[in-house]
Amino acid sequence: MTIATPSTDILIRKGRIPGRSGFPGADIRLADGRIAAIGPSGSLMPAGGETVLDADDGIVLPAFVDLHTHLDKGHITPRRSNPDGSFMGALTAVTADRVANWNAADVEARMEFALRCAYAHGTAAIRTHLDSAPPQNGISWPVFARKREEWAGRVELQATALCGPDHALDTALVEELARTVKTYGGSLGGAISVFDRAGEAIANLVEAAGRHGLDLDLHIDESGDTASRSLSLLADRIIETGFSGRVLAGHCCSLAILAREDAKATIDRVAEAGIAVVSLPMCNLYLQDRRAEETPRWRGVTLLRELKAAGVAVSLASDNTRDPFYAYGDLDMLEVLRESVRIGHLDHPEEKLADWFSAVAAVPASTAGFAYGATLAVGAPADLVVVRARTPGELFSRPQSDRTVIRAGTVVAARLPDYRDLDTLLGVTS
Repeated sequence: MTIATPSTDILIRKGRIPGRSGFPGADIRLADGRIAAIGPSGSLMPAGGETVLDADDGIVLPAFVDLHTHLDKGHITPRRSNPDGSFMGALTAVTADRVANWNAADVEARMEFALRCAYAHGTAAIRTHLDSAPPQNGISWPVFARKREEWAGRVELQATALCGPDHALDTALVEELARTVKTYGGSLGGAISVFDRAGEAIANLVEAAGRHGLDLDLHIDESGDTASRSLSLLADRIIETGFSGRVLAGHCCSLAILAREDAKATIDRVAEAGIAVVSLPMCNLYLQDRRAEETPRWRGVTLLRELKAAGVAVSLASDNTRDPFYAYGDLDMLEVLRESVRIGHLDHPEEKLADWFSAVAAVPASTAGFAYGATLAVGAPADLVVVRARTPGELFSRPQSDRTVIRAGTVVAARLPDYRDLDTLLGVTS
């Protein structure tokens, strides 16, 4: 990929963009921070004074949208690892680390590091869940508000209050969280899976969100137990109450192991309720069906194809990063897309593969209501990622570490931060 004639405007020549029938060739002109024109490959001629970027048939994507992350948990593994790799091991480890270490300075430093990673990889919008059981709500939300202001124009940020199922049963606590969320312009969330009183917990969250005019973003059925039917309960509650806000359900793992007729009935109900779904394939591949000394027998990923076929808005996202829930990851949405295609067998039929690229861009942007729309269209923000790969086979075979990130029509020089930057914070010694 070559860049010549530096200027404030760019002409990307001989690129390829995701389309309805694959990756057609395209030229893209960027001017004044916007996409000014898109034409077939070779159709746009250089204008005086603009930078010419020869993509050499490389794929051009909109900058990414990461709909489900945990910026407050990120990068704590060096000081608090998961003892056995299990979900309960993660929960216990995170709780201990939060109590011991999550003051404002600690949370802010790790959030900043994570945002630098995401920005360098080409992400333009992120929604993070924030552990919000008191007193943490009084610590993490003000930190988030500062980060949102500081990163405005680089990464658009949203946040969701996360609480456990026991907290969701406490109506006074749910009310406190709803007020916190309202104050900071976030959404209300919670984690509900196998739980005798799941219906009651969901009802409390839906009622509070409706009363305060909030959107909902819940962790649902992050379990390998077929008794975990919270997604169905959520859909029923949304339909019964006529809840009018946006509703997003994350994980939905147990849906994948229900009997076909049960899964179909749930999916139909989800579609009727207008609930969007975000899948976190890398994290759930790591956590689900983990048993000591045994090989896992299922992937932990929800029914991506079936949900999408039913008209449900389906997104793919990072989830946790270098914490006890997922020991790896770097908030790289190209990695998320690559691994999701592999894990979910989204590569066939080939003519439909390009449509899944919207699951890390336009679909999550619309689902969350971000100002950034993550589309390649005339008039859209000139926020792009250009890679050397010419085909999906090339794209998914390498990490594309030499990608070119363009923001507001300018090639950015951001580099990934060094993990050593966190050594003092995490107590790492050489």
